[in-house]
Amino acid sequence: LYILDEPSIGLHPRDTDRLIGVLRKLQQLGNTVVVVEHDEEIMRAADLIVDVGPDAGRLGGEIVFQGPISELPGAGRSYTAKYLTGKMKIKVPDSRRKWKDYVEICHATEHNLKDVSVKFPLGVMTAVTGVSGSGKSTLVGNILYRAMARHLGTDNAAPGRFGELRGDLKRVGDIVFVDQNPIGKSSRSNPATYLKAYDEIRDLFAQQQAAKQMGFTPAFFSFNTEGGRCEECKGEGSITIPMQFLADVTIPCEVCGGKRFKKEILEVKYRDVNISDVLDMTIDQAIEFFGEGTGATERRIVRRLQPLHDVGLGYIKLGQSSSTLSGGENQRVKLASFIADERPTPTMFIFDEPTTGLHFHDINVLMASFDRLIAKGHTLVVIEHNLDVIKCADHVIDLGPDGGEGGGQIVAEGTPEQIASNPASTTGKYLKELGIRN
Repeated sequence: LYILDEPSIGLHPRDTDRLIGVLRKLQQLGNTVVVVEHDEEIMRAADLIVDVGPDAGRLGGEIVFQGPISELPGAGRSYTAKYLTGKMKIKVPDSRRKWKDYVEICHATEHNLKDVSVKFPLGVMTAVTGVSGSGKSTLVGNILYRAMARHLGTDNAAPGRFGELRGDLKRVGDIVFVDQNPIGKSSRSNPATYLKAYDEIRDLFAQQQAAKQMGFTPAFFSFNTEGGRCEECKGEGSITIPMQFLADVTIPCEVCGGKRFKKEILEVKYRDVNISDVLDMTIDQAIEFFGEGTGATERRIVRRLQPLHDVGLGYIKLGQSSSTLSGGENQRVKLASFIADERPTPTMFIFDEPTTGLHFHDINVLMASFDRLIAKGHTLVVIEHNLDVIKCADHVIDLGPDGGEGGGQIVAEGTPEQIASNPASTTGKYLKELGIRN
């Protein structure tokens, strides 16, 4: 029995086709293959689909369909069925955004890049594509990001080998690489603290009559500092017991019962819930709960939490440790913080495979969030293999034609329609199969 967790991550559609061939050979040898996957082609190649849902978090956890793909049209509660049968779609934009300003990397030769010069348009969304190992990460992460960060004075890390950075550099005031690393270094960091909603929640509890009588300031409702937190577990809610020769064992704190706070802090309530109850709410539950309040603090809490709902993370809990979030979830929490941030500075955002771990429905939500960033005057550069994202881009830079030494060249540049009509582009071939044409 082979169990593979999203084996298509980081693979171009061409490489996914090869992966499907390998999985099928494994099965034909008499093995059983179970794949946790979001890729459409792998789903269509499977003998049996087990779809879990209907939604995420507390609204999921049910088997909404089990059977061959031919029976999917009858699965009414399944988002997977709706997308695979065409009832729901990630739509191609009616028109591509026009651009004239750009940042140009000239004569890049790092790793397998073969004296590449390429323009990155400003104020639009650019997808950097190509088969695995074609040089995408080297060009974007190693050269473009570091060269721009050094130019802006935000990072002094040496970029890979290239000749010159030029173009409309004054049009970019900041550059951000949005990776999938955890949102905080501490196990106490969580979505509510990252978007500064927790500051407002602590203020709200400190405003309650019981808190005023006991002299509890907002700091008492923090699990990061001494005062109101449980000192036995230091606000962690759990105790880790080191085992000399085995994996460490984590158990709920016996003093606070996993609630993180002292008993007297938990006695302070806002509309019959305490601070621990709030941290146990999902984002969607919290938006609904605080949305029923009438004060300015409640409105600020809802405003800070709304971007998490907008990027499709309404199912995660406010107090959920960042260490339990997947890479894709961490990336979307960061995206939510950028949407919430009314930054006036035109910023270039670089996303490295933002669709990792995302279902079709999540990608639809992600594209709407990208559109909001561009509407604010920002620039998006996305390293991506997912055809649904590529087809929505304004501009595509396709590297290849192969990986390793066989790559490192610009195969095609232009709109998705222009890429699809270019016979030299492997990405174009798959876009054409998707129905993208001039």
